[in-house]
Amino acid sequence: MTQPGILIVLSGPSGAGKGTICRELLRNCPNLHYSISATTRQPRPGETDGSNYLFMSHDKFRGMINDNDFLEWAEVYDNYYGTPRTYVMDLLNSGKDVILEIDTQGALQVKNKFPQGVFIYIMPPSLDELANRIHKRGTETIEAIKNRLGCVRNELSYVNNYNYIVVNDEVSKAVARVQSIIDAEKCHVSRNSNLIDKIYNLCSQ
Repeated sequence: MTQPGILIVLSGPSGAGKGTICRELLRNCPNLHYSISATTRQPRPGETDGSNYLFMSHDKFRGMINDNDFLEWAEVYDNYYGTPRTYVMDLLNSGKDVILEIDTQGALQVKNKFPQGVFIYIMPPSLDELANRIHKRGTETIEAIKNRLGCVRNELSYVNNYNYIVVNDEVSKAVARVQSIIDAEKCHVSRNSNLIDKIYNLCSQ
């Protein structure tokens, strides 16, 4: 019997580097799969269904909400976004590890429905460094940066709902820390019931 995979949930403020960490983990870990979100918005140029997003109608999305077929979902600017439960569970049940990169509100929804997931919050080394990273993007006004930093302070009130905090002071080190967490979780007794039963049965013969 295949041992189920692990669901890893990454959250963190904009500029913390969670997207970069996620991409590096996917590049280094062949058994790790990125969960594709479903959305009702129209595809942008170059986006394909089943690769960038699972594109669907509002009616289908609302039907999936009614059927409780999302681990988390949200409505943003008249469009829906969500993580399909069946898509994720099929991967996990086949032994694949799955990673989600979502905000704190979505992570809390996932934890409520799938508490055995591994919830990791990515932190910048300081608010000054976070502001510097966002400023270097050149896509935010000074006022927008201040608003983002204000949101970070609010987000920190949810950190106790996570299992781990990883400070992204250097990407390679942060990736190694997350990988160490995943490796340790794979050794957790609760995730190795099949191995324990197999060894127990061998000892009983």
